[in-house]
Amino acid sequence: MAGPGKCILVTGPPGVGKSTLIMRVFEGLKTSNPNLKVQGFYTLEEFSGEVRQGSERIGFEVVTLDGRIGSLASANISSGRPESRRWPNVGKYRVDIASFESLALPELQVREDTDLFIIDEVGKLELYSSSFFPAVLKVLESNIPILASIPIPKYGRDIPEVARLRNHPTADIYTLSLSNRDAVREEIRSLLVDLLRKH
Repeated sequence: MAGPGKCILVTGPPGVGKSTLIMRVFEGLKTSNPNLKVQGFYTLEEFSGEVRQGSERIGFEVVTLDGRIGSLASANISSGRPESRRWPNVGKYRVDIASFESLALPELQVREDTDLFIIDEVGKLELYSSSFFPAVLKVLESNIPILASIPIPKYGRDIPEVARLRNHPTADIYTLSLSNRDAVREEIRSLLVDLLRKH
């Protein structure tokens, strides 16, 4: 079992910059260590994470760290994809489980040469995949550091899988706000540098 603090969780309200923080930490680590082996995925507006038509958000995409992109959820149901009518609903969005799993699950396979996992995010949309959380748990059980984002509890209620991560003995939780983003990013970067040195 790995030592405490190997699972770094970033949380905070929607739009506070969790994905941006994770990507900046990732980019900084890769710049200082180009041979770093990182697996995972992210959703981010600047990197096609949010799909928009004008000012209206119409869906979300998942992006692997090597740049492959797939649908996570969409408000526009394509008539060319009749199976999309059977996708689960979250508000105005329908979750494309098959597309998400085809990109995300291979990224969560534990390999000996992996130095770090990035999982952005473990949230309601992603958890519609019945295979996703078991894969996250396997990563958690490995000796490989994890940087992940999780949503804040809505109306005081946490998603059970998110609560399980939040309460894990190896989890360090950072709650992001507009005023502490830079300080938190630097603290996480320093912690990861230490963890990767020991890994």
